[in-house]
Amino acid sequence: MQVDERQLICKPVEKGEAMTVLAMTDLRDASVEMFEGEPELAALLGCDPRTDHPVASALAACLPEGPARASVLRLATEVFSDPRLAELVLSDITTCATRDVDPGGLAGTLHFAHGLHALLSHRLTHALFGANRRSLAMAVKAQFTRALGVDLLPQARIGREVWFDHGLGLVIGQTAVIEAGVSLWHGVTLGSNLSDRGADRHPKVREGAVIGAGALLIGNIEVGAGAVVAAGAIVTRSVPAHTTVAGPRAEDRPRRPGAFAGFPTPPDRS
Repeated sequence: MQVDERQLICKPVEKGEAMTVLAMTDLRDASVEMFEGEPELAALLGCDPRTDHPVASALAACLPEGPARASVLRLATEVFSDPRLAELVLSDITTCATRDVDPGGLAGTLHFAHGLHALLSHRLTHALFGANRRSLAMAVKAQFTRALGVDLLPQARIGREVWFDHGLGLVIGQTAVIEAGVSLWHGVTLGSNLSDRGADRHPKVREGAVIGAGALLIGNIEVGAGAVVAAGAIVTRSVPAHTTVAGPRAEDRPRRPGAFAGFPTPPDRS
């Protein structure tokens, strides 16, 4: 399946096809060694790198055993066999292993890093959406929303070397852009403000920015390159590059004409 070039935001593909195949083989070998060293892993994790694509099987295993898991395994094997997408997800795994030492190496990161699984699920649904399999992309997204506790719209554009730490509670809207090297903690929302229903209504997070746990970024705003948004911040205005913002902004203010004021009340049918 052809990779959507917009996924590779700001960073070029660095490895040739032969290098990607070698790196994927090394990842499989490391995973096999880990599984053979602990025989209970295959039963507990619901996957086996000795028989299936290592990345596809680890991602599919996030879903309960059944037809949905088998379907995702087939789809992810197809998608991640594309050399450019294979290189991209290998970069995702390496980035996560580098920034988060907890899972322990590439094989441990692949199988134990919840945030990585969330990112890989988006790589899959984004590729399906870009291949005009839109209803399928949304169905797969729905499965991972239930399994992982994230809501990552397939249309969102996520660059290379991005890290989701923990990954729980992430919400990334349809027109959001996350550039290369960005780090997001759990509970981050890249949402719309509901008064703007246009085609470009979600935040744009530029290269190398860091978004802390529970931060809410609302509307078509820009977080500049290298900026830091502290945990719990509520951000409704653009953040300049290489600056830090912190704190909530819940203040009384008059409603402007056209501002969101709630949904219409249904008529009384009694």
